[in-house]
Amino acid sequence: MISISAAARKRMQTISCLVFVASFAWMNSTSAQSYPSRPVRLIVPQSAGGSTDVVARVIAQRMTETLRQNVIVDNRPGAGSLNGTELVAKAAPDGHTLLIVAASFTINPAIRKDLPFDPVRDFTPVSQLVTLPHILVVHPSVAAASVKELVALAKAKPGVLNYGISGIATSTHMAGELFMYMTGTRMVSIPYKGGAPGMTALLGGEVQLYFATISTAIPHIRSGKLRALGVTTLKRSVAAPEFPTIAEAGVPGYEHASWVGMLAPARLPQPVLSKIGGESSKAVQSQDVKALLLRDGLEAVGSSPAEFDRIIKTEVAKWVKVAKAANIRAQ
Repeated sequence: MISISAAARKRMQTISCLVFVASFAWMNSTSAQSYPSRPVRLIVPQSAGGSTDVVARVIAQRMTETLRQNVIVDNRPGAGSLNGTELVAKAAPDGHTLLIVAASFTINPAIRKDLPFDPVRDFTPVSQLVTLPHILVVHPSVAAASVKELVALAKAKPGVLNYGISGIATSTHMAGELFMYMTGTRMVSIPYKGGAPGMTALLGGEVQLYFATISTAIPHIRSGKLRALGVTTLKRSVAAPEFPTIAEAGVPGYEHASWVGMLAPARLPQPVLSKIGGESSKAVQSQDVKALLLRDGLEAVGSSPAEFDRIIKTEVAKWVKVAKAANIRAQ
């Protein structure tokens, strides 16, 4: 039997460790250089035609050109966007299966206990591609010309004001819940089957206010059919800079917006993440794409993976608090 000294064993362990590190680095470098080696799928967990799908198709076209490989949009709706999202959570972390996801991704953990994935653990954030600000609008019959006046009215008449929502736990609903949470007011949410019926109800005076998307509300604001009180983002909207933010108009710190972002499966190699993140950000920040998206009220962002990671973690924590306070559950 051959005896190996402790010193020799230590040297062998060190050499093995160095070989492993070198091999890992070489594999990472090689994977980045060869990526993509086949068509890339952008999974959209919703039906075609919505904002998420629009962004996915614009990005797919541009990345097909820059990556020199087909980037294909694959719509996988169902179960409130959970089906397509779970598919990506379980995909190989090689960058060939990516997820284009909406802000509801960070709301779901607050209202559902049966998620088949963990929004933080099971994904690699790539980039927040666009943001879609909402704007608080009221029917002209409402005796409030500003956010401060609306808060005062809601406090004077708790539970009297109604606001339309496009469904339980949707972005329009959570915008209102966050507003009440931060102002200590109480209003009643009235659900409709989508944004269009909700807007129709507001125009007809069936509800008194609505946190509408800017592209939907602007024509009615400019025609005088609705009164705008403030946009939901911390910065004024690029599409409508004349309107103040809700934060500057009376609710400091208020921030809410729909957004569309790109995710990959967890454990995506850093070189591949850098390549995908760089190309997706470059695509959305190009002037022609910015202009194209802005027609639908979508403001280009193109954040870094680290920035998008912070946004996801912050929003998941925020919506858990709001949903608990409002006792909101998935239906």
